[in-house]
Amino acid sequence: MRANASFAGARLIWLWQALLAVGLLAAWQWLADAGKLDKFFFSRPSDIASRIFEWLRTGSIWPHLLTTIEEAALAFLIGASAGVTLGFALARVRWLGSLLDPYIRVLNALPRVVLAPIFLLWFGLGIWSKVALGVAIVFFIVFFNTHQGVRDVDQTIVNNARMLGASEWQLVRHVLIPSALTWVFSSLHISVGFAMIGAVVGEYLGAARGVGYLISQAEGTFDTTGVFAGMAVLSAVVLIVGYGVSRLERWLLRWKP
Repeated sequence: MRANASFAGARLIWLWQALLAVGLLAAWQWLADAGKLDKFFFSRPSDIASRIFEWLRTGSIWPHLLTTIEEAALAFLIGASAGVTLGFALARVRWLGSLLDPYIRVLNALPRVVLAPIFLLWFGLGIWSKVALGVAIVFFIVFFNTHQGVRDVDQTIVNNARMLGASEWQLVRHVLIPSALTWVFSSLHISVGFAMIGAVVGEYLGAARGVGYLISQAEGTFDTTGVFAGMAVLSAVVLIVGYGVSRLERWLLRWKP
């Protein structure tokens, strides 16, 4: 009964979300058609949809989209893996965490946009300069959440596990990881979008392919429809990947009430 009620509630939320999206797009279309919004600056949803359909029909979007997805996926995997590993390690080895804390905070304070040209010089115009920028963004988000999640584990549970003879590996597997997973997945939800941002910003500054490159080219010719169409494609990809992360989170945390 409770599962059915939850499913019905989720379907109702999805319905209201869809209605809100339709209402906002309809209002945007009406304002543009009525002249309340300048089409030069805001385009129209119908024109944006036509541009996306044209890209899909001709297949011209796929090389750019696949390049951006590859860059974002690599940045997400590398940055998240490094963030989880280092965050977990520094939370367990307190003296090492205290030693490196000021350096990590200084690195986190560096503006990522400033790093982008440096990565272009180091790694060139290929995908790795975009991956490096994405990793620089994703890593710190995942690191700080993982670090805090491990440190927030109830110490009473840890002490009880040790009293029962749990080894370090058993403690990590059965206590620390399950307790920190909520924090980790919270950061992963945010990191999906930021990995995409890192890839697109890198392409925007210098690339020969990618959705960021398409947006940059459209902006250079004052093609507002192309800019909005590129952003719409990126938004759709982020929503799909975010849904996949949510499903994985529900599966891994199925033991939680």
